Amino acid sequence: MSSRSESTSRISAYRVAGVIILLIAALAALVLALLVGGGAKPPLLQDPGPFVLWGTPVAKLVMNVSGAVMLGALVLALFGLRAGERSFDAALNIASVGAAVFTVSAGLAGFLAFMAAFNPKLSIEREFGTQLGRFLLELPLGQSWLITTIFGAIITVLAFAWRSWTPTLITALLAAVSFLPLATQGHAGDLAGHNMAVNSILLHTIGAAVWLGGLLLLVLLRGRADIDTPRLVARYSSLAIAAFAVVAFSGVTRSIVAVGGWDALWATPYGWIVLAKVVLLGGMGLLGAWYRARLIPRLAGQRAAGWFWLLVLCEVALMGLASGAAAALARTPPPTGEVAAFAQTPAQILTGATLPPELTLERWFTAWDFDVLWLVAAGFGLFLYLAGVRRLRLRGDRWPIHRTVFWVLGMLMLVWVTSGPLNAYQEYLFSIHMMGHMMLSMAIPLLLVSGAPITLALRAIHKRDDGTRGGREWIMWAVHSPFSRVVTHPFVAAAIFILSLWAFYFTDLVRWSMYEHLGHEWMVIHFLISGYLFVMSLIGADPVPYRLPYPGRLITLIAVMAMHAFFGIAIMMQEGLMVADWFGSMGRDWGVDPLQDQYVGGGIAWSIGEIPTLILAITVAIQWSRSDTKLQRRADRHAERTGDAELEEYNAKLAALAERDQRESR
Repeated sequence: MSSRSESTSRISAYRVAGVIILLIAALAALVLALLVGGGAKPPLLQDPGPFVLWGTPVAKLVMNVSGAVMLGALVLALFGLRAGERSFDAALNIASVGAAVFTVSAGLAGFLAFMAAFNPKLSIEREFGTQLGRFLLELPLGQSWLITTIFGAIITVLAFAWRSWTPTLITALLAAVSFLPLATQGHAGDLAGHNMAVNSILLHTIGAAVWLGGLLLLVLLRGRADIDTPRLVARYSSLAIAAFAVVAFSGVTRSIVAVGGWDALWATPYGWIVLAKVVLLGGMGLLGAWYRARLIPRLAGQRAAGWFWLLVLCEVALMGLASGAAAALARTPPPTGEVAAFAQTPAQILTGATLPPELTLERWFTAWDFDVLWLVAAGFGLFLYLAGVRRLRLRGDRWPIHRTVFWVLGMLMLVWVTSGPLNAYQEYLFSIHMMGHMMLSMAIPLLLVSGAPITLALRAIHKRDDGTRGGREWIMWAVHSPFSRVVTHPFVAAAIFILSLWAFYFTDLVRWSMYEHLGHEWMVIHFLISGYLFVMSLIGADPVPYRLPYPGRLITLIAVMAMHAFFGIAIMMQEGLMVADWFGSMGRDWGVDPLQDQYVGGGIAWSIGEIPTLILAITVAIQWSRSDTKLQRRADRHAERTGDAELEEYNAKLAALAERDQRESR
């Protein structure tokens, strides 16, 4: 009993030490980086005072760390613990506490941002409250802080109140979404590469939150009797590897936008802080590789437990230093600042980037405008798919090579559409925008569905036997959920596919996708998923609750083709320019005029957009023919096994009927 009490006391001491080390390291790095980068210097105009000057980065640091606890605890609970057990409830309690601190610190940071921006005199007068209310409700900066604070409050309640699988998943998704307003803060919205900067910061923040928050949850849950520590650490390690890849890649792309070149990286305070973060990231990666390769297999032993705490506390210290440096970067002006408003062209005012040169044949092969979000998505899609194929082959199972080829081509086409010439020119030419839309909703889903990723995942991912949910269990849940049964129904999928097409272009949704970064990303996600669901309902090999018979599939496809053709013709017949304040205000001095370009876009929707639909129709016809052939072969094999007993019985019955009719006729 005494030994157990000592062990419990030692673990509690390690937990406290971990939290203290994190906070001290983060604050030390924050102060040092602010002094080196110049963020501690008061502005020449409207100095808000030392409290606001130092309080703002400290509040943001607390918000980042608590947000990591909020999201990381939820994610690790979903993939490493079992709902209904005390450890699962403890993880949600920790997430709720993290969300509460996140809410308070976000509210404080928003208030300090208001004080720094307007430098008002703090008072309880109505005028001060009115000014603060206008900041929070009318200005984009204030709205972002208000939305972040509201998200934190909602997640605090949900994480505490909901204790089952599906509600916890919803809470985790809301926690991830709560980082979106943060991605538009700081310098991300001011830089020339606005889209890349926003996506990079969003991915960087979410990846770091899963990494740090999961590690802190391990520290706080270590030693509980209902936890299999080696297994939980191994599962966290898998999440940490993915988070490390996301953090590293997004950090590089963010630095490219902010720093601009190698000279600025080595010669500016901002570059020095970035280099420090790179060193810290490399150290954390080496520690993660060490305990994954050497420590986890021996974690059950007492000696290995001591090494576990040593490595974890070292990693916590490095993460604290990195968190402090990251908070300081938000206060440090990057070498590539914003362009003055008076020097901006119309294209820069609308898109945040300079007008590209004319789209020539050469530019179709050389123009790139990388979307980091979809580069990461495609990278993980390729890696996980090929890893699944390799696992099947290592255990002696076969996987059709043509399915692998289709999936790889689909992912490469997704990268080309979201990061190649279509993405580089879709903001300036309606025709290119329409071409990208057709590829996202028709061509890419056709390739991806043919890869049968769900079937591969269900065959390749190991089934868990301890009541927790891994990738396979979450895929099975998604396939059999009521929502999936509705959206994968052929008629529902076809309705979403065709009606959303009309609704998007003949409402203000198209304007939203042009003006707002979130609207653009929503457009890509929506049309990719709607096209995937429609194609899967027709030709997919992956399991779905219901599929129409082949004649019904062809009839549905013909109806969709007709509606799609009418849509293209409707675009071509438009006499006015769609989103005229966007496509007509670019100051473009090359190519056809915007109205003629819109006519070309309608023609693309009507003609080129029908090519994937025609391929779909041919594929359905081929599958129908093969299905009939399989049925015939099955009947032939049955006849061979039974010696044509059914046919002989049927012929005998016909003969008896003929004989009876002959007797009656006499």
